[in-house]
Parts: sequence; structure tokens; C-alpha cells
Amino acid sequence: MRGRTRVRLALVIAAAAALGLAATAAARTHGSSVAAPIVIGWAHDSTGPMAPFDGPALAAAQIEVNKINAKGGVLGKKLVIKTCDTQGDKAAVSKACADKLIGQGASIIFTTCDVDLAAPVVQESLNKGLLTIAPCIGTDQMGPKRFGAKGKLAFSFGNVAQDEGSAMAQLAWSKGWRTADLATDSVIVYFKDVVEAFKARWTQLGGKVVDEETYQDPTFHGNNVQNAVTRINSHPADVIVTSTAGAYGALAPLITGLRTLGNNTPILNSWAGDGVYWLPKSPAVSNYFFVTYANAFGNDPVPAINKLAKQIKAATGGFVTGPAAIDGVALAIKRAHGSLSGPALAAVMQNFHKVPTLSGLVSFSPKLHSVFGRAYRIVEIENNTPKELGTITAKVVATIP
Repeated sequence: MRGRTRVRLALVIAAAAALGLAATAAARTHGSSVAAPIVIGWAHDSTGPMAPFDGPALAAAQIEVNKINAKGGVLGKKLVIKTCDTQGDKAAVSKACADKLIGQGASIIFTTCDVDLAAPVVQESLNKGLLTIAPCIGTDQMGPKRFGAKGKLAFSFGNVAQDEGSAMAQLAWSKGWRTADLATDSVIVYFKDVVEAFKARWTQLGGKVVDEETYQDPTFHGNNVQNAVTRINSHPADVIVTSTAGAYGALAPLITGLRTLGNNTPILNSWAGDGVYWLPKSPAVSNYFFVTYANAFGNDPVPAINKLAKQIKAATGGFVTGPAAIDGVALAIKRAHGSLSGPALAAVMQNFHKVPTLSGLVSFSPKLHSVFGRAYRIVEIENNTPKELGTITAKVVATIP
């Protein structure tokens, strides 16, 4: 009996030990699975024309990632952002950036804020079947329109030009302006589409277009801007409408040229014209308006935006698209039950409808993979000093070719 008892006891101990080892191994495997991070690869421009927009969006996104991770991550997994510098408009460098990030295990790729400059990164990412995000591209080309069937995986948390131009037209109409001169910077699609959308909504409201001119960065096109200024000045209107950025070099000459001629007509710009980094010291800019995502100058109606803007020293209100995109991706992963599959995440994101983010309500559709329906801040610059005038939301998304 004693022998049998010893044998049984030994078997019980051995079985318990085996179960313990199995449980430990299972716990390690489970822990390893939970701990594996979700890698976001971010290809950004730190030196070229997108730097004033990419940098703040990335900095704000890093802060949002830290907040999410402090609360346990996304479904127990931490988020990690790995970056690569596209160095402006160098296509080969951009492509190499995308390959590097994908090689480092990125499951989701973020890219710069202009669709033309982003294209090499977007194409590499889409070819790998990855969800591809731009924090602030402002055209409907960040999607199937430009990238075909694979473009179903591409989204932007920027406002689509058709919505932004429409909001600008409503703003102009609300101010009692009834005639407009249109000045189109033809260097990128976003600039052109915003003015085209303004025109579509403006004429729908009953506004009249007096004159239409085009121009580009004077660094590459000589007196191109001044020629446009001269022609605009000879066609008086209630408002001059444009879409261009100080970083591209044409905005300051456009405004200064008009004011030097004694033309003090109000100038209305898109989010591209946000910021004070480009303002000439003399003559100071006045009677200049733009719509934007957030007020980067310290008196936004949302306290969290003011705090974040100060923390990252934001150059424009577009910085809020960084954390908005991170929150959108996190929500998509949760709704996809933890899947990192590009098609699965894209299917979820395409159905976003008024998703609350720091940047406002985010909506997408099968046709529009850039945001529409978000409220814009209205900012006026007077004597080089910005002042918020309120908000405006487009009532309709303008239709353009």
C-alpha cells in the first residue's frame, strides 16, 4: 500500500508540475501577445514646404499616443510611432522612407500633408495592403479617386477641399460680400480645388465672380505673382479669394503687392494660409481672413486645444489633425476587434460618421476619404495680430470636376 501511495503521490506531483509549466508557458505566450506594440510608421517632411504642417501634427500625435498608452494602449497593446524624414519633395527619399518603415514592422503608415508629395509613400504602403493615413491632406485624391481600388485603404483627417471652399463661400456671403476675385495658386491640387469649390458654392449662393487669375511661387516663376496682382487690382470686387500657404512663398508677395497698390480689399484664404510664421514685418498684414481647424494662438474655445498648442508651439491650427488621426486609428482597431488588416480597418473607417475628436466631428464616405462637415475656426489678422471671429460649418459639400 505504501508503495502504491508513493507512486500515486509522485504521479500527482509530476502532473501538477506539468500543469504548472504549461500554465507558465501559456501565460508567457499570452503576455507576449498582449505586449506586442502596434507600430505606426510616420513619413514626414521636416525641411520642405510641408514642414510647418507635418511637424506640429506629428508632435501632437506623439502626445496623444502617450496618453493612450498611459491608459493601457489599444485593447492592451501599446502604440509606437516610428518616423522617417522625406526631406521635402524628394520622391526617391519618400519611397525609401516608406520601405524603411514597413521593414521596421509598421502596420499602419502615416504620410505628409500634400497628396502629390505623399504619393510615393502612399503607393508603397497601399501595395503592401496597409491602412494609409494623412493627418491633413485636403483633397478627395487621398482615396480611390487617385489610387484606384487600392486607394480604398487611404484616408485623410484633413478637411476635403469641396467642404472647405464651400464653408469659405458661406463665410463671404454672411459678411455681405457679393462679388469676388479668385486668385488660384496652381502649384498643388489642394490649392486649386479649394478655389474651385468656393466658386461652385459662391455662384450657387448668388455671388458673382469678377475675375479669375492664377499664380505660383515667385522663386520659380519670376513676376508671376505680381502679374496676377496687377490684373486683380484692375478688377475691383468685395473680396479676393485664394488658397495658398506662406511656406510656398507666394502668399506674402500676393498680399504685399495688393496693399502696395492701395488695394485694401478683404482677402480670404483657406487653412493653408493659417499661421503667423510667414507674415512680413512691414507692411503689417490687415483685413486678412482664413478658415482653419483650430486656433493656434491661445484663445480657442476648446481649452484642451489651447493647452496642446502651447505645449508644441503650434505654427498652425492643423496640429489637431495629428491626435485626431491617432484617435481615429485607435477607434478603428477597436471596432475591428483588434485586427490590423488594412482592408478590415478601412471598412470600419469608411463608416465613420461624426466621430468626436479633438479636431471636431469626423465623417467619411465611400466617395470621400477626407473629412467633411467639421466646424472651421474663422480667424482674422489685423496689423499682424490674429483674432478668432467664431466658427462656420459648410451646409453642403460643393461639387467640382
